[in-house]
Amino acid sequence: MGVFDNPRNVQRLLYIFYTCVILLFATDLIYHKHAIFPWEDRFGFYSLYGFVACVILVLVAKYILRPLVMRKENHYD
Repeated sequence: MGVFDNPRNVQRLLYIFYTCVILLFATDLIYHKHAIFPWEDRFGFYSLYGFVACVILVLVAKYILRPLVMRKENHYD
């Protein structure tokens, strides 16, 4: 039985993940940014930018790249 087969361990890992996300989002209040563009200085810009970039990557992979490399189920038979 693996570590992640126990739902309690998965729950703990998710709590750690959410805590890290909240702490990283909150650090945006603490440090001074050396912004080149005015929108970079807004609260949560880099968090939102990273999230949107990740969503776009997933959508491109799912709807554009997957049909290009996907083979039929019995391709090797």
